[in-house]
Amino acid sequence: MSTQGLAFTGTFHVQNEIWTGVDAYTQGHVHPPTASNHKVLLDALRNSRDKGLPDIATAPNMAKMYALQCKASNVKHALEFGTLGAYTSIWLATVNPGLQVTSLEIDEHHSAVAQENLENAGVADRVTIRLGAALDALPQLASEIEAGRKPKLGFVYIDADKENNWNYMDRVVALCEPGAVIYVDNIVRGGTLIDPENQQPVTQGARRVVENAGKDDRVDSVVMQFVGEKGYDGMLMAVVR
Repeated sequence: MSTQGLAFTGTFHVQNEIWTGVDAYTQGHVHPPTASNHKVLLDALRNSRDKGLPDIATAPNMAKMYALQCKASNVKHALEFGTLGAYTSIWLATVNPGLQVTSLEIDEHHSAVAQENLENAGVADRVTIRLGAALDALPQLASEIEAGRKPKLGFVYIDADKENNWNYMDRVVALCEPGAVIYVDNIVRGGTLIDPENQQPVTQGARRVVENAGKDDRVDSVVMQFVGEKGYDGMLMAVVR
């Protein structure tokens, strides 16, 4: 595993030897142990596990892709819904020294562990965790952006309570600069996205954001499926017009 056994071992992760092997092989080459952020990322996973956080961190190859997306677009301000242990935030900040990250987290314990991980990684000065319900935090962030105290968003990652996928995306578009990229994670959900028998709230939340994004003239969207050490899933990618 590219996480060296520190993540994605829960029974809810559908394991496939080939998918996991490919991730381990490729990540071993494109993000070797000599990478400057390799140790602090593993430290974050280890500390998160030891402090009892759920085993649901972003896959390493996806987190690095998000970080490279920010680098390619020279993003100045990124927003994350769902800090967890700050694994994704550490990826974003360590790859992009000029990037500010605002991360929204509702769970106090998760926030405390994430802060420890950020400080250990040396990026706590550029990643700000805001504790509380995301929909309650967005108006304050909007006022700061409008007043020029924070840049407009160039990158958004939505990976929190899936029932609110569309509510988050709908509200955040206005805070983004043209060309900003919004990713909504865990959309395909092992194919349950199209299973009419599956009416779980998380699945309905995935359907709602896909259907509404497709009708929204403010963005252009696509859904991508993927497999890997976390199993079979996918994401919605939207570019702000």
